[in-house]
Amino acid sequence: MKTIEGTTIEAQAEQAIKNLGEILKAAGTDFSKVVKTTCFLAHISDFAAFNAVYEKYFVSKPARSCFEVAALPKGALVEIEAVAVVE
Repeated sequence: MKTIEGTTIEAQAEQAIKNLGEILKAAGTDFSKVVKTTCFLAHISDFAAFNAVYEKYFVSKPARSCFEVAALPKGALVEIEAVAVVE
């Protein structure tokens, strides 16, 4: 896991999604092939700000679940997991 550099939900969402993009690329796929995401937020009140960043990358609108959680590793504000098609 990379160091968490941002202190806002927007900055951390950008970093998390860019990191996910690198993982997708290494697997031979991309955001357009993501079929499901699960998003974990430290504060559900950050949903609108998080969503503003999320929708820039996930334009194919995959199925999504989003939850507030008690805590995330390293004090993160957001964590995203994804299921994607790899051909």
